[in-house]
Amino acid sequence: MYYSFFEIFSIGIGPSSSHTVGPMRAAKRFIDNLHTEELFERVTKIDVTIYGSLALTGVGHGTVKAIVYGLMGLEAEKVNPEIPYVNAVKLDKILHLAQEKPIAFDLDENVIFKKDVFLPEHSNGMKFEAYSKEGQLLLSETYFSIGGGTVVRQDAIAKRVDREPLKIPHDFNSFVELQKICEAQKKSIAEIIWENECALRPESEVKEGIFKIREIMQNAIDRGMKATGILNGGLNLPRKANGIYQRLEEKFRNNEYDPLLILDWLSLWGFAVAEENAAGGQIVTAPTMGSAGIMPSVLRYFERFAASKSPYSLEDGILKFLLTASGICSLYRSNASISGAEVGCQGEVGVACSISAAGLCAAMGGSILQVEASAEIAMEHNLGLTCDPVAGLVQIPCIERNAMGAVKAVTSARMGMKSSEHALVPLDTIIKTMMETGRDMNNKYKETALGGLAVSVATC
Repeated sequence: MYYSFFEIFSIGIGPSSSHTVGPMRAAKRFIDNLHTEELFERVTKIDVTIYGSLALTGVGHGTVKAIVYGLMGLEAEKVNPEIPYVNAVKLDKILHLAQEKPIAFDLDENVIFKKDVFLPEHSNGMKFEAYSKEGQLLLSETYFSIGGGTVVRQDAIAKRVDREPLKIPHDFNSFVELQKICEAQKKSIAEIIWENECALRPESEVKEGIFKIREIMQNAIDRGMKATGILNGGLNLPRKANGIYQRLEEKFRNNEYDPLLILDWLSLWGFAVAEENAAGGQIVTAPTMGSAGIMPSVLRYFERFAASKSPYSLEDGILKFLLTASGICSLYRSNASISGAEVGCQGEVGVACSISAAGLCAAMGGSILQVEASAEIAMEHNLGLTCDPVAGLVQIPCIERNAMGAVKAVTSARMGMKSSEHALVPLDTIIKTMMETGRDMNNKYKETALGGLAVSVATC
């Protein structure tokens, strides 16, 4: 099934697309459904039960905060994280449903954690229950946050997305199919994705939306480079991006020669966005919040260091980059997963690295086969990557993984650009292998904070 550019890259707040943005959207959808069923005015109590990975790492990932936002009717794309909505609810024990109807709501009683219960459909499960004054259950819905901020209701989880296929001119379910379309049409991947997007909304809206996504990505880099202080959560982890930035600026002023300086800039940009995400700032899922620093870093690398060697104008290069990345990510979402709770960090950092490498290769004038090679190389060397956040926070090792992922994406694209023949390992095969690896991975390595670094590093 084809995933639109604007499904893959959406604006929200950190620290996690599956644990923050997804629950926020599910909670708002539940409130909207209460309105639709004409039950809203009768509600006097709401209970929320979160299961499995959501429960195990929900505190560190801001899940409870996100649920409160959603029940208040706030949207992930528009919420202002600077306004202390949750503090007011915590103190007053009153929640204004959809910012209209006040009900009693105690965060310690009405949000129930079931850490040892993994629902069979997906480990990121949550149930919403609304009751009347008389104690009658008015509406009960169970949702799953399947990655990238996408939520699916229980009755639609078998399809992995509860919507009908999009009406587009070019549908594809594998890279082989996408390649055949490109060859038959004599068009690039980016041109095929552009035509699909323009079938869903006006051309001017598509272009404006793409560059809005690019703007939010770059703003996150700039904010992260300037910010200082300690990240919230209890690890007392200091922000590092500003210090790295100051040192790089000093090297520039002193005209110091360093052949690896570009790698330092890439790492800096990855740190900057990942720290902004960890702090709950406005981020673009690329394709997830936990891996959101990789693509902005690689895109800025293209703009700052590589665009002059591209056969395209800067604007066209940016479009090639982002549209190609979107098309490759659609394959991962259709045939595998971008959820750390389902397949480990290979589905987050690995996919971000893979689609960024593909995008960079396309922006530099790479052929379809070279784009495939770039994406495959990047994922091949992320296979088996575990999701083991210390203290359930998107800080250690997540921030450094974004920096490393950006460097690996650029390296993969450069290697892919040297390819001229079909790879022995096709992209479709590596995507299938990633999903199989995720299924075989022990649950303690899937965003539960029960294995790996999460239990090896002292947190106090």
